[in-house]
Amino acid sequence: MVKQIEEEVPPEATETAPSGLLERTLGVLELLAMNARGLPLFEIAERLKIPRSATHRVLASLAEHGYVRQERHHGTYELTAKIASLAFTFLAGAGVSDLAQPILDRLARESAELVRLALIDGRDLVWVAKSQGSPFGLRYDPDMGQVGRLSCSASGHAWLSCLPEEEAIALVERQGYGSREEFGPRAPQTQAALLKYLRQARKRGFGLVVQTYSPWMNATAAPIRHPQTREVVGAVVIAGPHIRLTEDKMLSLSPQLLSAARELSLAMAASPGLARGRSQDPFFG
Repeated sequence: MVKQIEEEVPPEATETAPSGLLERTLGVLELLAMNARGLPLFEIAERLKIPRSATHRVLASLAEHGYVRQERHHGTYELTAKIASLAFTFLAGAGVSDLAQPILDRLARESAELVRLALIDGRDLVWVAKSQGSPFGLRYDPDMGQVGRLSCSASGHAWLSCLPEEEAIALVERQGYGSREEFGPRAPQTQAALLKYLRQARKRGFGLVVQTYSPWMNATAAPIRHPQTREVVGAVVIAGPHIRLTEDKMLSLSPQLLSAARELSLAMAASPGLARGRSQDPFFG
């Protein structure tokens, strides 16, 4: 008797591998969202620990509905703009774009650098809006919808500095410390190094990082608080090339940054999308 085996999956992988169709589909979408240049089918299957044939079926269905496309020359799969369109449609309906954009635009003009808005989504920080204020050829201008690395981003430090240290460390350890190979040469790699950054941010009232998120990028970020509960619900960020956005310049821009954070806080009263706040799921236990 011959058993037909679709593909072998290591036994140790079955405990963490997504099994249901919905879970697999969401896993593919989230993985491709973190890899904007696309991934080949075999790598998607390996990372998600699901059979290649099942991965192919999920990708084919997503492509049929316009969410994924296959790059012709290299055969990699990547997200289409439909995902971003859905996100921005939601943000517009929630009032985020109309209320936040003028504030971001003004801060971008004042700083002549990229300004971004990050909102807390559960236990993550997601960049949802931006304004490019740099008139120069050298610009930092990443895509929206990405999840920020809490351990080495200015926005992450701005949020974490407002939390009890035990909770802040739990959030970082859940997500993982950003490695210096993948992020910047000064990215904190230990709990002690991270806490030093967070205590400085708490004392200043805003986060400030030099070459921690990228070898050539610096950033500063202020927390945005809910107007009633005072809970942190996001962060506003100024980011740019380290040769131009120096530490001294970031410190000189802190009054404008903090002013924008206060304005965004007040704007939340009229925006359910901004004022929603983070998940109340417990971090421990």
